[in-house]
Amino acid sequence: MLTELAIAQAIGDYARHIGVGGIGMSHIHEHKGELLNRVRRIAGQVQAVEKALEGDADCAKTLHLVAAIRGAVNGLMEQFIEAHTREHVAHPDLTDEQRAQGAEDLLQAIRRYSK
Repeated sequence: MLTELAIAQAIGDYARHIGVGGIGMSHIHEHKGELLNRVRRIAGQVQAVEKALEGDADCAKTLHLVAAIRGAVNGLMEQFIEAHTREHVAHPDLTDEQRAQGAEDLLQAIRRYSK
């Protein structure tokens, strides 16, 4: 079972993987509450799938629960992509080297996510 802590840890690992941190970390802190709420909703949705499976719920109901999780994770990913792009690619105070690194981090994350 995925717990809220496990999901939050995974997102933290992912954030470090795409280069969120260092100077520009403020954009994560600014939206920390919102991000954690999203993660908690996803954790609740995962728990609902687990309960559905344990309770031998109808296949269609379970399918809809899984689809809802995918939508929620996509929304979370979109939020991270937007924040990363604004802070680590498009921010006017970045050097060309920082922009290039931000773009590369973003491309790596998108490639990994789309597999």
